[in-house]
Amino acid sequence: MDLGIAGKRALVCASSKGLGLGCAEALAEAGVNLVMNARASDALEESAQAIRDTYGVEVTTVAADVATAEGQAAVLAAAGDVDILVNNAGGPPPGMWSDWDREDFIKALDANMLAPIALIKALVPGMMNRGWGRVVNITSQSVRAPIGVLGLSNSARTGLTGYVAGTSRQVAGSGVNINNLLPGIHDTDRAAGLDSGAASAQGVTVAEARTNREATIPAARYGTRQEFGAACAFLCSQHAGFIVGQNLLLDGGATNITM
Repeated sequence: MDLGIAGKRALVCASSKGLGLGCAEALAEAGVNLVMNARASDALEESAQAIRDTYGVEVTTVAADVATAEGQAAVLAAAGDVDILVNNAGGPPPGMWSDWDREDFIKALDANMLAPIALIKALVPGMMNRGWGRVVNITSQSVRAPIGVLGLSNSARTGLTGYVAGTSRQVAGSGVNINNLLPGIHDTDRAAGLDSGAASAQGVTVAEARTNREATIPAARYGTRQEFGAACAFLCSQHAGFIVGQNLLLDGGATNITM
């Protein structure tokens, strides 16, 4: 399918690896020029060059932490008049409700709620003026069905979801569509870290912890960054113009809900 976005320009946050990289790759395959961001410059440059070599698109890199005001300023300076924004940031650490204090919540909110909102506020007005834009926020399945040990993520990402629910309907008439992708477990460093933690807590090997987690997923496997990226690229495409303020689960059926 021709997604109809060749030649457009996208900012993809936290895209040196994992789900962000999957989104960057899928957009590049569709002919979109990229501004890629991550905190670690070495991994970022390696991934960016691989995309240039494979897809022949223009790729600008910005090594910065988008959870900070300085990082946001650096990313926005490089982004310019982008047509597509993919918000993404690593989730806060797991734990128990009794472990977290105010500063833990502030860090989670900065990374997983306030930073995406800041980028939306900075870039969406230009999209509206040009009459076309796409924003995709990578959140989590936990905004539909909270995960106890991910209370910080539950809170911050659900806050972003509420903001998007209202904002998306205010800007849709100007040709700008904002939606959220809700990943379950995918084969990324984040999943490996969760499996390692589960292995320690359960007294099993990491491989056994992964097998145990896979058994809770109807698809009986972890997702891949490539299939996640394909879903992101579709939401950014010309064909997604009537999809507004939605939360698309990509979790292999793990979230047991009807709607």
